[in-house]
Amino acid sequence: MSLPYAIAARPIGADHSPYIIAELSGNHNGDLGRALALVDAAAAAGADAVKLQTYTADTITIDVDRPEFRIHGGLWDGRSLHELYQEASTPWAWHSDLFARARSHGMHCFSSPFDPTAVDFLAALDAPAFKIASFELVDTPLIRKVAAQGRPMIMSTGVANWGEIEDALRAAREGGATQIALLHCISAYPARPEEMRLGTIATLADAFGVPIGLSDHTMGSAVAVAAIARGAVIIEKHLTLARADGGPDAEFSLEPDEFARMVADCRMAHAALGGPRHDRKGVGGANAQFRRSLYVVADVAAGEVLTEAHVRSIRPGLGLAPKHLPEVLGRPATRALTRGEPLDWSMVGTAQ
Repeated sequence: MSLPYAIAARPIGADHSPYIIAELSGNHNGDLGRALALVDAAAAAGADAVKLQTYTADTITIDVDRPEFRIHGGLWDGRSLHELYQEASTPWAWHSDLFARARSHGMHCFSSPFDPTAVDFLAALDAPAFKIASFELVDTPLIRKVAAQGRPMIMSTGVANWGEIEDALRAAREGGATQIALLHCISAYPARPEEMRLGTIATLADAFGVPIGLSDHTMGSAVAVAAIARGAVIIEKHLTLARADGGPDAEFSLEPDEFARMVADCRMAHAALGGPRHDRKGVGGANAQFRRSLYVVADVAAGEVLTEAHVRSIRPGLGLAPKHLPEVLGRPATRALTRGEPLDWSMVGTAQ
């Protein structure tokens, strides 16, 4: 098991508040000022980290006019891969400024490399972790290259089958990685909540023994919060300054106030989980006195036989438990009883 898991000394796991990653992706819209503002917004929202994507159109694909190099259907229907990645890529010259801005907020900044040159570039920037994107999980040479950097890895599983996840983990471990986390992911943009299959989080944790999180492309934050309840310890979600401004990923990204609510709700959901308790919270506490119990509800003479007119189950809870009512009825009072007294065994004689 690759535990304990931490990024730059920040522990990540079931005993710790969820690690929240704000994915910037292409939501900078080609403007460094907007990219820096996104980092500021992530910090203000309470994110632990911002994540970039490090590629150029030419390192991730080639400019070829063939059908398989064009997207058919969905959010980016009709666009060529090269055209889309050219628009969405984050210029490498910006990375140093973005890393520095994140550090100024006490946040981590790291990235998904998409080829070996990007791995070297990010290592030179002292990235505290590396992310393997869903579509790169089958690129085991890239995974080995990342693993050799000796830093924590996060790998998305979106379009991978079980054997490919096993292959990726094997490559990472053989490459030298000792801290690996997996993200459950449905690679649809946007994804529909009914497609998310959050039960997979527990299945991945049981099968692979590593921290499991969620890379979430659904609209809103409900699925991310639900994932915490299913055991996710990392949440990755796209952030934009305003969906109305457009951009490749804007449609399924959260705006800053929405992201802040998601962060707060995820942390609250984690805090509410706790562990199972058989001495249930609240039992024996101050409010226990307001439970029902047996009370004298009419004056009773010494030796008088107790009936339902004399004893009832009412609030508060300082008398005998209501379950004893059948045992009490038909017995004599050992002394004179006054209306409003909590009943106890010393007040009840032996049945005639």
